[in-house]
Amino acid sequence: MLHLVAFLLHCLPLAMGHYDICKSWVTTDDGPSWEFYACQPKAMRMKDYVTVRVDPPGVTCGDPPERFCTHENPYLCSDECDASTPDLAHPPKLMFDKEDEGLATYWQSMTWSRYPEPLLANITLSWNKSIELTDDIVVTFEYGRPTIMMLEKSLDNGRTWHPYQYYADDCMEAFGMPARRVRDLSTTSANRIICTEEYSRWAGSKKEKNVRLEVRDRFAIFAGQDLRNMDNLYTRLESAKGLKDFFTMTDLRMRLLRPALGGTYVQRENLYKYFYAVSNIEVTGRCKCNLHANLCSFKEGSLQCECEHNTTGQDCGKCKKNFRTRSWRAGSYLPLPNGSPNACAAAGSVFGNCECYGHSNRCSYIDFLNVVTCVSCKHNTRGQHCQHCRLGFYRNGSAELDDENVCIECNCNQIGSLHDRCNETGYCECREGASGPKCDDCLPNYYWRQGCFPNVCDEELLICQNGGTCYQNQRCICPAGYKGVLCEQSKCDSDNKACNSASSTYLSLTLFLISALILQLRRLLDF
Repeated sequence: MLHLVAFLLHCLPLAMGHYDICKSWVTTDDGPSWEFYACQPKAMRMKDYVTVRVDPPGVTCGDPPERFCTHENPYLCSDECDASTPDLAHPPKLMFDKEDEGLATYWQSMTWSRYPEPLLANITLSWNKSIELTDDIVVTFEYGRPTIMMLEKSLDNGRTWHPYQYYADDCMEAFGMPARRVRDLSTTSANRIICTEEYSRWAGSKKEKNVRLEVRDRFAIFAGQDLRNMDNLYTRLESAKGLKDFFTMTDLRMRLLRPALGGTYVQRENLYKYFYAVSNIEVTGRCKCNLHANLCSFKEGSLQCECEHNTTGQDCGKCKKNFRTRSWRAGSYLPLPNGSPNACAAAGSVFGNCECYGHSNRCSYIDFLNVVTCVSCKHNTRGQHCQHCRLGFYRNGSAELDDENVCIECNCNQIGSLHDRCNETGYCECREGASGPKCDDCLPNYYWRQGCFPNVCDEELLICQNGGTCYQNQRCICPAGYKGVLCEQSKCDSDNKACNSASSTYLSLTLFLISALILQLRRLLDF
């Protein structure tokens, strides 16, 4: 609990700050109108929205199964990695899962069993969206931190890469750079790429596990160690060339170049104790929306800014149609405290640039609520700004908000679905047994007959008994003498007259045979 409180206090200065409101509706002498402000989304855990790739193919352990040792017991190699066994597998997704208390789950590489070839691995995190870091990147290694590694970032979804920070037990030997610490940088070198030896020297796997990219220490150069002077930091982000871009990325790549050696040289006779194991990667940041949005949503598999200021695009990077009377500009942190929104504007707009995204040409001012709202939204839209879809329609992800085809009809199957509404991806809510985006198909073990009904029989799990045969998964055709849904019941169980008659006949025949046998025995004895 104390760790959680400490973490919340740690992130509080960055989570708060300014620029959390994009606009407000105000009344002036000239009438009601929108007042715009620079704005940005709140910081969040970016690992919840990431996709991960590990290279080269086959570097993850377990295929084929492999035993490995630890530095604490380098000759007791009792641990095993086996991709075919869930309890022994270490896939990449375990770097981002929620770990039970006291039980670490982790991705693990193959061991360094091909000496003298180096053991190399790349871990690439992708967001398909520009994000801005607001706190340290923290990578947690099990069984020892690498002796050489580096972080790289991309600003164009992985097309080009740039170094971010170097890590080595000997920076000069590994990268030809002198070792430096971020806390020793100045205001003129806050975005310098450095090599640090702080996280690479062996300290024992049970003691030091984390490797950091020190974002907070770079912020502290301007905002102070307690990060209270955020105004000065925002001012520097706006005015210092390249500083804002330093904390921006679309992708992050971790290049693992040499594993932990246990504080010794490489021991060729036991290469099964050299490998990489990562249990967690923390990335805290916010969506980059160019100070034109305070909300960022995860839709259709990627993060998207909820753009304000008449802007549009994944990063709010352009003006909407009909709002292009001047060139697009990013919002600015300056002047303090509210910044400059640099909103896109339309000529001659009604009620101070009321936004209807082209779906209405009339607005109404509601005096007692002090709000302005669009009237008679078209194109199957609704809402104060015609920004939502009517019930029975969903958002077209490939269309912008001002597109006439922004809302698509759900078309839910009337029999298979509970109602004609769908979620934001177009999937309808299905009745029991129904499946598919439109609820027009059936789940396994169900069949369609004006709706989905469970199979009576299927010859796999629901097997007709006593020689019965399954007819179109709907009923069992039973042989004479049996009945029931699966022919599991003998007719004698209920038809006592027939069973009694059959029993009497069987008993008479049995007595006749016994009498005949006794008579034959007597004849033999007399003989």
